[in-house]
Amino acid sequence: MLTKKINRVVLLLALFAVGFTACEKDDPEGPVGYPGYENFYYAGFLPWNNTGTESVLRTQTTLVKFPVQFHSAFVRDYDAVAQFTLVTTGIANPAVLGQDFNVVDKNGSVLSAANGIFNLNFPQAKAKIDTIYFKVLNSAIVGTRRIEINLVQNTNSQYTVGTFSQAYKRFLEVR
Repeated sequence: MLTKKINRVVLLLALFAVGFTACEKDDPEGPVGYPGYENFYYAGFLPWNNTGTESVLRTQTTLVKFPVQFHSAFVRDYDAVAQFTLVTTGIANPAVLGQDFNVVDKNGSVLSAANGIFNLNFPQAKAKIDTIYFKVLNSAIVGTRRIEINLVQNTNSQYTVGTFSQAYKRFLEVR
């Protein structure tokens, strides 16, 4: 008798749980197909978090890599550009661009920033995983130095590349 009651209670709880998890996932009145989102893309760091830190020795000769996933459902006749900045605010002993590290392409050629903003190009706005590269410069400055890398929103007349609040920053630590 007690077993039957327990089985019924478990069954009712299971049905109750299924009822709450079976909600419709797509909002038929929502942004799917909405013209304002046709040219809206997202970029985020992999793995998906804001705590990733690459801690490297200042003598490291291989490039430091930060993979970025570009989310797109379309192929366009333009290239979309994700943008990132280097942040030192709140960092006690910040790493210095040109002294501790450089931002480079996959071949090691130094990239320059416009107004402190670097670009990561996604040809034809195709979904892809690409990489931001850093070269450590073997600085003579003693101590551990750190820099924050933030993906930032890029809006222009053709498109917007937004960021995810769960995966927009990384840290480079040079020891």
